[in-house]
This record gives sequence, C-alpha cells and structure tokens, in this order.
Amino acid sequence: MQVTGIVGYKDSGKTTLTHALARELIARGHTVGVVKHTRHHLDLEGKDTAVLGESVAQVAIISQKEAALLWKKPLSLEDMLSYLAADIVLVEGFKEEKTYPKIACLRGQPDDANLFDGLLIAAVGPGYYAREDVPLFDRDDVPRIADLVERKGFKLPNLDCGACGRETCYDLAREIVAGIGSVEECVPLSE
Repeated sequence: MQVTGIVGYKDSGKTTLTHALARELIARGHTVGVVKHTRHHLDLEGKDTAVLGESVAQVAIISQKEAALLWKKPLSLEDMLSYLAADIVLVEGFKEEKTYPKIACLRGQPDDANLFDGLLIAAVGPGYYAREDVPLFDRDDVPRIADLVERKGFKLPNLDCGACGRETCYDLAREIVAGIGSVEECVPLSE
C-alpha cells in the first residue's frame, strides 16, 4: 500500500486536491482509499447509531449502497489503514504524522512554513513561503502531482524500532523523501 498525505491549514484546498487526485489515480487504474482527519464528531446526536453507541463500543451500519463501522474510541492511522483495500491511500490532514510523504496545500500565510517538515514531495498554491527543495505546482496540475504520488508514496509502520539503523521511522521517512534512503531498509516491512 502506498500512502501520501495532503496537509494544510483550514480552507487551504486539501479536500479539493484529495478529490481531484483520487479521480486521477482511479482513472489510471488504481484502487484508491482516503482517510480524512477531523476534529468533529462522526455521528449525529439523537440518531439511531449514536443512541446505540451510548451502550456499546462499536456500531456497524449496513445499507443497500454502503456500510460503515463506528468505534467509540479513536484509532491510530495504522489501525485504520489495515481496513482499507486500496493500493494507494490519500491521507487528508494528520499534519503531525511522520511516516509517509506529504503534499502541502499552501495559503500564502506565514504559518505555511510550518508544513515543511522534511516529508514534502510537493506543494500547491501560492508559494510565498515555499522552499527550493520542494516542487511547487499549480492547484490544477493534478496529473503531474499524481505522477509524484505514484512514484513516491510509501508508509512506514510507526514502530520506531531502530532496526533500520535510525532512531525513529520519521528519520528514515525524511531520508526516503530526500532520495538517500529506501523503504526496503525498514526491517519490519521486509519481514
């Protein structure tokens, strides 16, 4: 499974870019999943699933067109990824995650600089605070951004086991993005 994050601050175009990339990658023959981070509740107060969730830890919802499973506890990104059947997963949000490459949606504000964490394979939007080592694309240049997702997506296991010779998965992830490390160096993934 290849993973690429789409990060940025509120109203930076993350969902628009994620949607456009998903459509492009599907048109190229990939199965695509999306994991979206939100700070809001997932269920609506007073609805049947919320009422049932008051007494149990998991509620499954099945209709003729879709299904969902709600846990009444937060899960890690790694836990959620294990439920997806996709060869490419786009992760929207999760700015603090450090085990996969990311694309930054910039707004032209000073806090854009905080998104440059050594894991960016690209940035989109106004480049006032962009850096030379990260390619800057126009928001509509989805095919070229999708090329990067196909070539550079990966996901390290977030174990910080040290078996690769680095102290953390983040250290190896930065090296992979910089082109001086390899996913194959992750011992748990190769096992």
